[in-house]
Formats: sequence, structure tokens, C-alpha cells
Amino acid sequence: MSDDRNAYGQPVGFAVAGWRPRPVPPQTPMPGRYCVVEKLDLRHEAELYTAYAQAADDRDWTYMSVGPFRDGVAYRAFVAEAILSEDPLHHAILDAETGRAVGTAALMRIDPANGVMEVGHIAYAPSLKRSRAGTEAMFLLMRRAFDELGYRRYEWKCDSLNAPSREAAKRYGFRFEGIFRQAVVYKGRNRDTAWFAITDRDWPLLRSAFAQWLALENFDDSGRQHESLAAIRSALEARQA
Repeated sequence: MSDDRNAYGQPVGFAVAGWRPRPVPPQTPMPGRYCVVEKLDLRHEAELYTAYAQAADDRDWTYMSVGPFRDGVAYRAFVAEAILSEDPLHHAILDAETGRAVGTAALMRIDPANGVMEVGHIAYAPSLKRSRAGTEAMFLLMRRAFDELGYRRYEWKCDSLNAPSREAAKRYGFRFEGIFRQAVVYKGRNRDTAWFAITDRDWPLLRSAFAQWLALENFDDSGRQHESLAAIRSALEARQA
């Protein structure tokens, strides 16, 4: 409950002084230490299709609104359409060491007037999952939303039955906000949608946690982490308490 009151004694939301609509996301690359996130292009298509084909089966597409794709021609047709869209604004994730595209993610439901956007259409090849590059890609997109563009809210939504997606959202620091029942029909079936979000008030602590986790000294010579992202975040929260 808000502590702010209007002239009638009614509770109202806290003031957002000097608020102005925010810019739409630019289409410039986001370089990191382990990956580069850049606008999706047809030149990424063959690398992405090859990278996705390394999966043992098609389970990664179960909760996606698209896929699995029967062949490279079908995937190329999807990419050709996706690159024309400004919302969702699809991005490719390139491994910094090899320069090859190994995943995608999109900024979507972009609402400049209220400073809200969502990350979605996240599709990681096996080589990108559970990797520093995969985590850094999410960090780079968040940094664009909050630090570069000044958005107030950054959302993550998924099928409520998609346990890996829900766990990923929590690991990245998104807060669970509830279930929207019968929110979507896709692939001929119902989706109850789980909502997660990060706000600009959450971001400073999360930004520090990501920076500490991604630091070279957090990994041994075999690439194993010394501290988990969740542990680093918990330590930072404890210091603020």
C-alpha cells in the first residue's frame, strides 16, 4: 500500500518526477566480454539453424510460439519475416570467441510512454545454455533497457508449465508476480502465463550482481564459477538490509 495521499486522503502511487516517454530501442550492437548481441539478420540464419540442430530432440521448441522447423528452408523463412519486425525486435547472440550466432532473444511489447518492455523469443542452442555468454546476453539486454534507455520495468513471461523458463527468470533476478489464467492460445493449446519483472528500483543491485558474476576472477581455469549469481545477489541484498 502506498504511503502517498492526494488532497482527498486517498492513497495514490508514488510520484515519478519529470517523467518523459522513453526512446524506442536502437538497432545497434551490444558487445560484451563473452558475447555480442546484435539485430537479427539473414546472415545469422544458417549458423543458428546449425547450432539449434545440435540439440538431441525438439523439446526446446515445446513452449515457443514457433518451431520446431522441418528444415533450413523453413527456418530461413521465419528469420526473413522476423527481421522485418520492430516489435518484437529480434536479436542474434554471437559467441565472442567464434563470432558465430548461437541463440536469439527479442525486445518486445515495447511501451515507451510507460517505460516498459519485455524480453522474449529466447532460443538458446545447446552450446549457449548454462554458459557465461548466455547470462551475459541477458545482462546486455537489461543494461540497454535500464541504463541506456531509462525504462522503468522489464518483463519476462512464459507458459506457467515451462519450469526451465521460470527457473531462468528467477536466476536472472526477475520477481514472480503471478499467473494470468487462459491468457494465450498457441499451437492449439491453452497457456496460463507466468509473469516476472525487474523494475528500475531492483536494477542497481542486480547490475552489481551480474558484474561480479561475469568477472574473470569468478571462474577457474576450467570455466567453473566460484560463486553463483544467486549467491552473489543474496550477499548484496544482505549488505543492504
